[in-house]
Amino acid sequence: MKRQRIVNLGNLLLTLSEAMDLSNPTISQHQYRTAYIALEIASYAGIRDDRLKNIFTASLLHDIGALTVEEKILLHNNEAEDEELHTVRGEILLNRIPWLKGISKIVRNHHRDWKDWDDGLENPVVMASQIIYLSDYIERQIDRSRYILHQTEDIVDIVRKLQDGRVNEKIVSYFIDISKREDFWLDLVNPRLYSVLLHNGPFHNRPVDLDDILLISNLYRDLIDFKSPYTATHTSGVAECASKLSELFGFADIDIKYMRIAGNLHDIGKLLIPNSIIEKPGKLTAHEYAIMRCHSYYTYHTIDSIGGLHRIAEWAAYHHERLDGSGYPFHYSGDEISTGARIMAVADVFTALIEDRPYRKGLDEYQIHKIIKNQADNNLLDKKVVELLFDNFNIIYSYVKEKQATARHFYNETLGCA
Repeated sequence: MKRQRIVNLGNLLLTLSEAMDLSNPTISQHQYRTAYIALEIASYAGIRDDRLKNIFTASLLHDIGALTVEEKILLHNNEAEDEELHTVRGEILLNRIPWLKGISKIVRNHHRDWKDWDDGLENPVVMASQIIYLSDYIERQIDRSRYILHQTEDIVDIVRKLQDGRVNEKIVSYFIDISKREDFWLDLVNPRLYSVLLHNGPFHNRPVDLDDILLISNLYRDLIDFKSPYTATHTSGVAECASKLSELFGFADIDIKYMRIAGNLHDIGKLLIPNSIIEKPGKLTAHEYAIMRCHSYYTYHTIDSIGGLHRIAEWAAYHHERLDGSGYPFHYSGDEISTGARIMAVADVFTALIEDRPYRKGLDEYQIHKIIKNQADNNLLDKKVVELLFDNFNIIYSYVKEKQATARHFYNETLGCA
């Protein structure tokens, strides 16, 4: 059977890269800008085809191993105690996705000084790593409060000093040549940089199918969960619970796959939420809760902006909507909430209740039944979905716990001690 092509790879990579940088104005578009600089340098150096695609993709995902808002800001401000840690995590995460393994070594080495390499630029990994090293460095020198053309000479002067063994002289010379063009700098700070990268990047007309989207959603599931040890298995649990419920509900195979992707991405908006809120052991203040409530809004717009994934966006983002309209952030009610979104809402509540949290231990079946049934009786959660959950409680509970144990093992054995 022919695989269904539904999404443009450029849209997918750009949108998910942006989601990692939305958390703070000081790092907004950092990976976009790094990718733009790297694309310009690589193209000027005559790099084409798969090597160019690898540099572009690695640039867009180069900070994927920085798991918290706080860590990203420290890296951007050159204040991280261990700059290498996020590159190790990045390599581990990317190696879990077959079609991203080719860039894992590049991401792993994008902070490695030129003097520490044994091979020369003829090695594609060395060349790519050095280009991203320089591109990342340049982006972090930009003062976002100043007009870009007023600071270009200062940035070039700083970059020249990298020829002390940090960056290869030839790569620095490529950048210096490019830096003479005003359009290079103006594109770099263009608010519409997404469009520039989409149309000028190497994936402007490359479609991907549902299986590829599922793989990339698995990667982002891990990013979301591994922000904190307290949430290290939540998304895995929700995705497995929602897909199992949709299977029991009689969904078609393709819709079950949609549900798994939606489950993997349902909390992608939490990439914006500081860990100080996620890990707080007590009740959130009104101010903190207001920040937390934005996450499902960003989940919706992140997924929907990819194009071709509207159903997944709704199923993922409406997990805090309630049938009586009291949910958030859209306050939909009744028929405005589809069956898929109702399943996701139940899966999210169920998974949260069975998990240990900073402020409590996971609940037992009696407590879970009491809480969820009360929400169904009060027209918050769908009664049919709730009945299906409790008719199959042992099956679903065991299934979810098994999958969460696998996720926890990976976190503890690799990322937790990376």
